[in-house]
Amino acid sequence: MSAIWIDEQLETSSRVQNAMKIEREDHKLEKRLCREVGRAIVDFNMIEEGDKVMVCVSGGKDSYAMLDILLKLQKRAPINFELVAVNLDQKQPGFPEHVLPEYLAKLGVPFHIENQDTYSIVTRVIPEGKTLCSLCSRLRRGILYRVAGELGCTKVALGHHRDDMLQTFFLNLFFAAKLKGMPPKLVSDDGKNIVIRPMAYVTEKDLTRWAEVQDFPIIPCTLCGSQENLQRKQVGNLLRDWQKQYPGRIENMFAALQNIVPSHLMDSKRHDFKGIKTTGVANPEGDKAFDAEEFMEVAPPGRTAIGISPRTSD
Repeated sequence: MSAIWIDEQLETSSRVQNAMKIEREDHKLEKRLCREVGRAIVDFNMIEEGDKVMVCVSGGKDSYAMLDILLKLQKRAPINFELVAVNLDQKQPGFPEHVLPEYLAKLGVPFHIENQDTYSIVTRVIPEGKTLCSLCSRLRRGILYRVAGELGCTKVALGHHRDDMLQTFFLNLFFAAKLKGMPPKLVSDDGKNIVIRPMAYVTEKDLTRWAEVQDFPIIPCTLCGSQENLQRKQVGNLLRDWQKQYPGRIENMFAALQNIVPSHLMDSKRHDFKGIKTTGVANPEGDKAFDAEEFMEVAPPGRTAIGISPRTSD
């Protein structure tokens, strides 16, 4: 038995083990994605019996993943609902208009391609160098809401994920002076559609990996995707830097969006500060503003939570 033969066998065995490990990790990722999307759907009652869900597919990784996961869940869900994939072809120069129809037809999912030249409108109205997103989004929303009505859809599903929702919160905090985020479910601007975000609990990191696993035919955006200095991108970079420095901070901030205490903020429209009266009953959630508090970082799996030094009172 030659040494060369032994080396070849060892190399083959190593390749097989690596392939099996990757397959196991991919399977775990698929289960996690389905679990998180299913949890969001249940938590916010996003999809109900008999719903016809319009899945907005842009050609980006997020919307591809949303459609893929919803199709998987549709097969095992205890309720019956329909899915129809909808793409808005905005007539951007160089847009490969054949890619999505071919992909959707191959999946066997019902789909509709809406052709509207919003690209020309946006580039004509917005001065060169200015952010295109606001007008583009407004035009796109109006068209998609109209199409939802024409197709008889009861829900409109958008592909925003957990990181998008956190970025929106900080954009409003930093630039609009509002404690406002991106809700998992809402009534649309026109009052006629219910918009859902089934991937509210899903991380962008998992979606990036799933796009690689599934080899989605990604179509780059030549409008907002081509603008590098957007405030959203800056906030996204800030959040990623925080996560690198303090692992678990993203999870903590996202949990805070679901744990709001209006009585400890300053919005008199949300809490009756003027009408406050003593009750004579001890309240564990009362005034702790002058106490030294111990704050704990959320501990990711396999890590120990680390306490932050208490702030001394003034």
